[in-house]
Amino acid sequence: MPSLRRAVFVALAIAVLLQACGRVPSGAKRKSQPALLVQQMGVTRLTVRYNRPSARGRALFGGIVPWDSVWCPGADEGTRLETTSDLAVAGRVLPKGAYSLWMIPRASGEWTLIFSRKANAYHVPYPGARYDALRIAVRPGRVPYTESLAYAFPLATPDSAVLQLAWGDVALSVPLRPRTAGSPPP
Repeated sequence: MPSLRRAVFVALAIAVLLQACGRVPSGAKRKSQPALLVQQMGVTRLTVRYNRPSARGRALFGGIVPWDSVWCPGADEGTRLETTSDLAVAGRVLPKGAYSLWMIPRASGEWTLIFSRKANAYHVPYPGARYDALRIAVRPGRVPYTESLAYAFPLATPDSAVLQLAWGDVALSVPLRPRTAGSPPP
């Protein structure tokens, strides 16, 4: 009889794991709501999948997001960017594929944006520099207050786009350009 109980337990555990794998959970019982952003640039498709934490009266940068430490700009599952083409990102090449996004905010000056090859990461801990595909410097700007973290493409053409992250009164914008066979280096 104990082996039957064990078999039933194992079967139930496997069923629960299979149902949970590869899905973005619904927002029904979450504080940070799931979001999906898709942008076409010519034949290149960009997808950003993330969860939207809200400020809820908290101090953001230098508060719940410490200065000079690696931070996942999202909540729960790591923020994931996927591109169907190689991209020129702020003048550097990011190969087509899927990446998790990380940042190092700084109290003054430029922040660091990290594209990690560990695309299916949880939002903590940072997978480590050995998985970094690309690091770029990004200068933050000020915007009207945004309660819930938001990604957007405020500018998009067949040849380029700008990916923007906004939270609180801070925004970071990153220029993106698809790289196709024969296109000049960034």
